[in-house]
Amino acid sequence: MNKIFAVGRGQYENVGDIILRRPLLDWVRPLGQLHVYVGHSPDGYDEGLGLAPDDVVYRSFTSWYRAAMAAAIAGEASYVFKPGEIQLTLIGMKEHVSMLPLLATIRLRGGRAVRAGVGTRNYAPVPRAIMGPSIRLSDLTLWRDVTTAEYMRRGEAMPDLAFGEGAPDELIPAFAAGEGERDVLVVSMRADDPARPYPSREWIRGVRAYADRHGLAIWAVTQVQVDNDTSRRLAHDLGGELLEWDELSGHDVQECRLRELYRRTAIALSDRLHVIIAAFTEGAVPVGSLVDVSDKIDRHFATIGIDDLSLATGRMTADDLVDALETLAGRRAEMFDRLVEARARLDERREQVQATLRGAASAARLVEAPTEMALP
Repeated sequence: MNKIFAVGRGQYENVGDIILRRPLLDWVRPLGQLHVYVGHSPDGYDEGLGLAPDDVVYRSFTSWYRAAMAAAIAGEASYVFKPGEIQLTLIGMKEHVSMLPLLATIRLRGGRAVRAGVGTRNYAPVPRAIMGPSIRLSDLTLWRDVTTAEYMRRGEAMPDLAFGEGAPDELIPAFAAGEGERDVLVVSMRADDPARPYPSREWIRGVRAYADRHGLAIWAVTQVQVDNDTSRRLAHDLGGELLEWDELSGHDVQECRLRELYRRTAIALSDRLHVIIAAFTEGAVPVGSLVDVSDKIDRHFATIGIDDLSLATGRMTADDLVDALETLAGRRAEMFDRLVEARARLDERREQVQATLRGAASAARLVEAPTEMALP
């Protein structure tokens, strides 16, 4: 039996990590017994990942690694890197370096290794070189944005896995046409960087003005738990409603609450990539609302053919912001056409990942064949 080892652990306070890891686990689950390391995950995290009863779940990384190495030596293991963002620093690359002995053993014994849906946060040449062996030992490398793919020089680009989540494909044409009741404007701003400024008074005025013009209720939401205080402040300053993340609610519950609201959302403003991706896949027009300099949102949406999505709001007047939101809202049809195309590309990448991992079984038989032939 082929055993597929994967790391499901992530930022426990972040629903975004769930919607990245879950689809990849779903892609590979039909191909073998899934062995997932989740660490000491809180209530609702495993449920949010969609772990199945037959999945083997590990709380200890050491136990998981030992099981992976034993299966690799037996010619029964494949490995799937966790999707998401890595920093090109020695600490940020720990998975890609610590897995080298396991990867080498897997490859030697006929297994397969896949890296899909991974992107980088910075672009440093020395760590890139250190990642070289890990990439060479992988059978398939698919980066989640074009900038990372070009910088790493090996592998290809794919849409972010989260574009495949959310509403079913058959609803997307209705989103493009603007059908259905959409009476909410969502805002969500990150609070994990003390140096990041709070949105300006002009931003507050502009968001209010746009919402009033279109009869939208403003909701400040929390998709990453550390943003709760900022969400409360935004709700107060904007005179809006609040959907915070109660510490007693698990990831599965919070994601359901968020998606229910996103299904009513006309336009979503955030500097968190997976807030606007999640809202987008439920029918909202996504807007990158930046108070600092970052290309993260733009490069991930550019990968699916949507350009100029982010607004550098620091020097915008309220009128400037309203005009910019009107322009982006007017691109609704174009944006959802690109989402249809992105999902078709994700289907192709899923088939590519599955074909790569299916090759592990035949490769393992080839490794074992000479031994079988030598038996008396």
